[in-house]
Amino acid sequence: MTQLFGEDGNVIPCTVLRAGPCVVVQRRDAARDGYEAVQLGFVDPSRAKRTNRALKGHFDKAGLPPTARLREFRLISGGDDPKVGDTVAASLFKAKDRVDIIGVSKGKGFQGVMKRHHFRGGAASHGSMFHRAPGSIGSSAYPSRVFKGMRMAGRMGGDQITVKNLTVVRIDEDNNLLVVRGAVPGATGAYLAVRKSRAPVRVVIPQAPKPGAKKKKE
Repeated sequence: MTQLFGEDGNVIPCTVLRAGPCVVVQRRDAARDGYEAVQLGFVDPSRAKRTNRALKGHFDKAGLPPTARLREFRLISGGDDPKVGDTVAASLFKAKDRVDIIGVSKGKGFQGVMKRHHFRGGAASHGSMFHRAPGSIGSSAYPSRVFKGMRMAGRMGGDQITVKNLTVVRIDEDNNLLVVRGAVPGATGAYLAVRKSRAPVRVVIPQAPKPGAKKKKE
């Protein structure tokens, strides 16, 4: 993450993403597969030595070198018609676009209820003997079981997270860098999927002042 200064002088917290280049490895069509989609691969020259034979045959069929990651994206009707071998880079987006970013959050390991579910915990005094324990999880006589969904200690993090409606602040087409406003899931160096946002953009309409309202002194 970093920060940039906007045109109004305000500081904008940003995340710098290396958006490609990606290459179209496979094309799905409605006649054969039942839906329209493309399979994109993130170009990484060092990946060729770490590719198994099954994936190597998949890339040889497309006539392309092995890539680091494979991810499938659905195509919308009336949009672009990419072919196998086409390159998808950061130039696909432009400033002020709205994007959704999908990634896997950082793994936290086994955590207690205070960190995992924001429980308040017990008193911090020495004599309470109840500090970070979860407390009761059910009755013994009836229903004599623990209800499903009970908030308890367990594994935290490592989940797929989608952050919606992030604004593209800047694009560096020469280096395939995408600068978006705000934070994204995952650790530094993690792989993400970026798509154009599907959520409607919230438009704030200024309201006319009510008659008889007091004006603020300047």
